[in-house]
Amino acid sequence: MWTLATPDFLHGLASLLYPPSCAICSAPLEVGEYLCAECEAKVPRIMPPFCAKCSEPFDGAITTTFACANCAHRTLYFDAAVSVYRSRGIVRHIILNFKYGRQIHLRHLVARWLVAALDDERLRERHFDAIVPVPLHPARQRERGFNQAALLAEWLSAHLSLPVCPALERIRCTTTQTAFDRSERMQNLRGAFRLRKKLDVRRLRVLLIDDVLTTGSTLSECARVLKKAGARSVFAATAARA
Repeated sequence: MWTLATPDFLHGLASLLYPPSCAICSAPLEVGEYLCAECEAKVPRIMPPFCAKCSEPFDGAITTTFACANCAHRTLYFDAAVSVYRSRGIVRHIILNFKYGRQIHLRHLVARWLVAALDDERLRERHFDAIVPVPLHPARQRERGFNQAALLAEWLSAHLSLPVCPALERIRCTTTQTAFDRSERMQNLRGAFRLRKKLDVRRLRVLLIDDVLTTGSTLSECARVLKKAGARSVFAATAARA
């Protein structure tokens, strides 16, 4: 139920006062839509062939299952990480506005992209026991005002009728990853996450959620902690892949 304090109430009120328009080109839209058909058609979708482990697309004529160079020479602890869209152009613009522009209503669109990822054959027939969002460090969350992965997990929970389990906490605010290569990113994240006290993930089939996959280092470290704590499997889904 909406209350005066909820973002959904404010967004609903804004929709009454200001008719919905495309988040990219401002073309008029139906209520509940965020992109017009023309902008929707420009959303960069990941098409085969792509890495079975991390969804990195490959320019070629490969028809068999393969692992890309991103995965071949390092240990990744998730069973697979699935993304359907590239974090470029319109997708990148939407996610940046959602995360840093405080346009929280865009979580509905980003979450729909996550639902598209769940229709991938690597996830479609799988059964999950819990959705686990990738956590932010408390200082970063205070600065941003919310954890985008947690908001997406809550949306998916309602859509899939699966419980959200905030099993992980980030205990170390790591140096920005942008200057590091893949192996350095893994090392930088070591020990950054831990299982929350009194939370039991033993034998659980976990769906790990975040907004964007870059190299997979963050998802891998989260999966390592979950599996060390006894999770049966950890598959990851993100709205987009860098």
